[in-house]
Amino acid sequence: MKFSKATNYALHTMLMLFTVSPDKPVRVQQLAESQDVSPTYLSKILTKLVKAGMIESISGANGGYRLSSKKDGITFLDIIHAIEGTASLFECDFVHGDECSIQAIMKEAEEKMHGYLKEMKLADLAQQQTKV
Repeated sequence: MKFSKATNYALHTMLMLFTVSPDKPVRVQQLAESQDVSPTYLSKILTKLVKAGMIESISGANGGYRLSSKKDGITFLDIIHAIEGTASLFECDFVHGDECSIQAIMKEAEEKMHGYLKEMKLADLAQQQTKV
């Protein structure tokens, strides 16, 4: 299983936003340079995070992006769903009886992974990194 590069950039961008002053928005150029990615590509990712309500877009000369007021509750799963969507990672094309038995096992594994990622808050990781 592999998440897209967009998810990788989204997670790192969100972590970076946790480490800066919440009052000062960060420009897309600065966020892009820190990850060596195109500002245009990162803007598309940031738009998804804005739509999900995790970050805010501030316009103007001193504009940029900053975390939303609900930042402390943002989980890894929230970010992954904002970028990847919520579709199952595995779809069975063959039914053996009433249900695909392989799909049932894959669904249970995915639910366990989701449970773990739902418990992991980005704020906790950011706090751990500032202690180091």
